[in-house]
Amino acid sequence: MAEAQPQGTGPQGTGKAAGGRSAQLAHTGLRPGWTTGACATAASTAAYTALLTGEFPDPVTITLPKGQTPSFALAVEELAPGRTTAMAGVVKDAGDDPDVTHGALVRATVRALPAGSGVVFRAGPGVGTVTRPGLPLDVGEPAINPVPRQMIREHLAEVAARYGGTAATADVEVEVSVDHGEEIARSTWNPRLGILGGLSILGTTGIVVPYSCSAWIDSIRRGVDVARAAGRRHVAGCTGSTSEKVAVALHHLPEDALLDMGDFAGAVLKYIRRHPVERLTICGGFAKLSKLAAGHLDLHSARSQVDKGFLAELARRGGADEALAAAVAEANTGLAALQLCTAAGVPLGDLVAATARDESLAVLRGAPVAVDVICIDRAGMVVGRAEPRGPGEARQGSPQR
Repeated sequence: MAEAQPQGTGPQGTGKAAGGRSAQLAHTGLRPGWTTGACATAASTAAYTALLTGEFPDPVTITLPKGQTPSFALAVEELAPGRTTAMAGVVKDAGDDPDVTHGALVRATVRALPAGSGVVFRAGPGVGTVTRPGLPLDVGEPAINPVPRQMIREHLAEVAARYGGTAATADVEVEVSVDHGEEIARSTWNPRLGILGGLSILGTTGIVVPYSCSAWIDSIRRGVDVARAAGRRHVAGCTGSTSEKVAVALHHLPEDALLDMGDFAGAVLKYIRRHPVERLTICGGFAKLSKLAAGHLDLHSARSQVDKGFLAELARRGGADEALAAAVAEANTGLAALQLCTAAGVPLGDLVAATARDESLAVLRGAPVAVDVICIDRAGMVVGRAEPRGPGEARQGSPQR
C-alpha cells in the first residue's frame, strides 16, 4: 500500500485550490489512488535494485510523470539464489475510486539479459496479451501500455546508473503479473478488445482520479464558476491530463480556465448553457468524442460504447467507399477505425470533431457560446479538429442513428 497520497490541491502541490483540474479534485473530497502502471513501476524498481545490490528498498519511491514522488511498501519480495531473478510486489490502492483492480497484488520479476538487450517486457500470469489490432500496442505484445513502459524504463535506467557500475542502461527482462488478474479481467472490456489472459497495465499520470458522479459534476460546476469569476472568456473541457496538455499548448489557457470534464460532457454543456462563456473548447480522445458525436453525453465505457456503424456512416460522408465503410464497421476499436480511414485519406477525425461540435451546440440550445472540438490519439497527437462555431450557424448534418 502506498505510504504517500497524491497531491490534489493545486499546482505542484502548493495547497492552493483556486481553480482548474487540481481544485476540482480537492473539491470532491475523494482520495486519489495509484494506477497499475505506477504499481508495476514501483515493483520493477525494487526488484531490479535487489538484483544489483541484494537488498530490496522498502518502501520504494518512484517519480510520476507530473513530478509526484510517492512511496510504496512491498507486499512480497523474493531474491533467487545467485541473484538470477528478483521479484517484488505492491498492492494496488485505488483510493476512493470503484476500481476493479483495487487491492490487487501487482508483481514484477526482473532477470538480467545480455548487454545491449534493453528492457524487454513479458506478460506474466494475470496480465493480458494483445491479440487484435487497434490498440496502442502491436498484436502479440503484453498489455503493458506505453506510458507505464516508459516509466519502468526510466526508473530502471536510474537504478542501473546508481548501482550498475559501468552499466549505463538496464538490460533486463521485466515480467509483470497480477494475482487473480485473469479473473478480474472478466469484469473489464479487455476480452472484447482482444486482450486475452488478464488485465492491462495502465496509467498516463500514475494517479487514479476517483469519480463520484455527483461530486465530480459538482466540481465541474465549481470550475465553471471560478473561471467566470476570474473573467475567463474561453474555457476548455478535457477528458483527461493528456487532452488538457493539448488544449493548453494550442490555446495557452491558464489553469483556472481548465475543466476536468472526464466522462461528463453533458454536465459541462448543461451548466455552461445556464452560465455561458464566450468560447468552449472540448478536447479528448477520438473514441470518447466519437460517443459525443453520436449523441451520448455520458462518455464512460460502462454507459456508452463506440458505435462503429455510426463511424462507418461518417466515413461514407467523408468519401469512403463501401469496402472501407464495411471495414470501419467491423473494426476492433475506434482507433482501428481511425487508422483505416487515415490510410485511405478519409478525414474521419475531422468529421467526428465537427459532429461532436454540432451535437454540443444542440445541447447548448442557443446559448451565446462558440464551440470548437479537438480529437487526439493516445499519444496526444491531434487527429481531428473542428473550428469554432456559435449558435445559429448551419450544422453540417449528422448521419442517421
